[in-house]
Amino acid sequence: MDRRSFILSGMSLAGLAMLPSCVRIPGGKQTGRRVLVLGFDGLDPKLLAGFMKQDDFPNFRKLMGVNGLRTLRTSDPPQSPVAWSNFITGTNPGGHGIFDFIHRKAENYTPYLSMSQATDAEKKLNLGKWRVPLEGGKVELLRKGTAFWEILGKDGVPCTIFRVPSNFPPVESGKSMSGMGTPDLLGGYGSFTFFTEVPFHESDSEITGGVVKMIRESNGRFDCELDGPPNTFVENAPGTKYVFSVFADRNSNAARFDMGDRPFLLNKGQWSGWRRIGFKMMPVMGDVSGMVVFYLKSVNPLQIYVSPINIDPMKPVMPISHPPDYVKDLVERTGLFFTQGMPEDTKALDHGILSDEEYLEQNQILYRSIEKIYELELERFRSGLLFYYFSNTDLGSHMLWSAMDKTHPQYPQRSDNVRDALKGIYKNLDRMLGMALESLNEDDTIIVMSDHGFAPFRRAFHLDTWLKENGYLALIDEFTQEQHEFLSNVDWSRTKAYALGFNGLYINQAGREGEGIVAPGPLKTKLMEEIREKLEAVVDPLTGERAITNVYFTKDIYGGKYVDEAPDMIIGYNSGYRGSWETAIGKMPRQLFSDNEQKWTGDHCMDSVHVPGVVFSNRKIMLKDPALFDIPVTILKLFGSENDPEMIGRDIFSAPGGKKA
Repeated sequence: MDRRSFILSGMSLAGLAMLPSCVRIPGGKQTGRRVLVLGFDGLDPKLLAGFMKQDDFPNFRKLMGVNGLRTLRTSDPPQSPVAWSNFITGTNPGGHGIFDFIHRKAENYTPYLSMSQATDAEKKLNLGKWRVPLEGGKVELLRKGTAFWEILGKDGVPCTIFRVPSNFPPVESGKSMSGMGTPDLLGGYGSFTFFTEVPFHESDSEITGGVVKMIRESNGRFDCELDGPPNTFVENAPGTKYVFSVFADRNSNAARFDMGDRPFLLNKGQWSGWRRIGFKMMPVMGDVSGMVVFYLKSVNPLQIYVSPINIDPMKPVMPISHPPDYVKDLVERTGLFFTQGMPEDTKALDHGILSDEEYLEQNQILYRSIEKIYELELERFRSGLLFYYFSNTDLGSHMLWSAMDKTHPQYPQRSDNVRDALKGIYKNLDRMLGMALESLNEDDTIIVMSDHGFAPFRRAFHLDTWLKENGYLALIDEFTQEQHEFLSNVDWSRTKAYALGFNGLYINQAGREGEGIVAPGPLKTKLMEEIREKLEAVVDPLTGERAITNVYFTKDIYGGKYVDEAPDMIIGYNSGYRGSWETAIGKMPRQLFSDNEQKWTGDHCMDSVHVPGVVFSNRKIMLKDPALFDIPVTILKLFGSENDPEMIGRDIFSAPGGKKA
């Protein structure tokens, strides 16, 4: 299995056939108890404090007048799907079963994406080349535990949950739109297409997260093919195609896109709106519908960027909202908007297909639609809970960090035009907060929180390489060490430990792993202690800094019924360091460290002590050390609802001993 196949296998669209006292903030109308929660993914307390010294953030400052700048303890590890699952369930990873972006099947070491999975229909009727499903496939949310709004829903509290991560397919309670974890139409986390009539500076083999396609002119016309989802109704599931033509006018620096009865024009440097496209499957069924955005990067030579193919919200082939008509209502009221869980095209920026300015412009266009929906939901928010999620803080911090950090090695290579772009994103969130505050009454509660903060990512550590060099992991073929992914070259009969995902380390335990050799009990514990001692002593020879500040045993920090499925150890990297992309997919370069040469230069997959989130409220926060899993318990108490027995959180508005603000 190659890297692209792994990504697509995680969410294959094989099942296409199925379908206390408060600060007074005036404004709005009071028709019932209201709690508004704003989730600003990745908003960092240190960055916010620094930006507030440079510029005016009146609405954050207003809430800081109540509680100051309070940090919020994140998850271990501080990865978004893990952290938001803590928030959703009021538990730690042992209670909800999400430990990383990437998990593994212990019996055969096979990796899979952690948040959700799709399975094809098992029973099919074979008619020549056609495979007709006799039942529907299914899409399964892999996060366990009870979402706190399910409890509220049973108690009659109306809830709207907009794009919270780790909620695809969405929980069938209240109104909700799925967020991070929602795939594109190809089943992955986003695959762009770049058409060019001149060779690109990178070969196809070096491109991840997209494809580069050469196009040729014929009588002034360029024919282009977009790769669609596999046609599982046909034997061997061949890929589908969407064909369109482009006519380049070199003199006027523009191009006409011919898409059947919907042609449109773009000038150089112009983005299209969302364009719906269809992929034919069986003759008797309608097209599978998706939608894309086009960008005319250049006319001479012709170069066209096409966004990942998003699931069409008006004809979704997979469940992206509950009830299903909720997303259609949003489109009818505000227009088409992206449905892919992580819409920012970080790979197109990393590979130079989009420049810094183009990447930022794309994001601004994408988020205008999200702001329209935000305005709509605030306007019709009458009672109950409204949770609204903004992700551009997170991806903006990932991709723009080195543009504003003068100490970062990549700072000189970034465009001067985006030096203040991240501060601009924070400023826009202050504006979003201001809209919320204007809509509140004195008895309403607002909670503003982030799942984690951020730190620079300058150097990558190759954990599986370290395990090999220290005698804990053995290879079948030493000479081809760098060529294999997904641990496919590991000799399990001589391997005691291995890494997969961004922060997880597993012991090759007998009776659990398919070819485990380490006996559980004292021998395993001794081995883990030995590995921890050595890892916490690793020093980067280039900088003289420790690469890892803490190694956590999950049996010590997790509780709940899914602890045994977790990695045995969580690696807490130092600020400036992170587990490498290669480690995440079980690949082993020969060196232990490497420079981070991508534009993805900010990160949070580190030791949780380095990247806390933030929490603000118009109520006094009495708890000294609030954590993510405390927030849902707090929300339940505001409505007088009982916690789920597995929840471990506390009410942040109550002091220890029960004193309430």
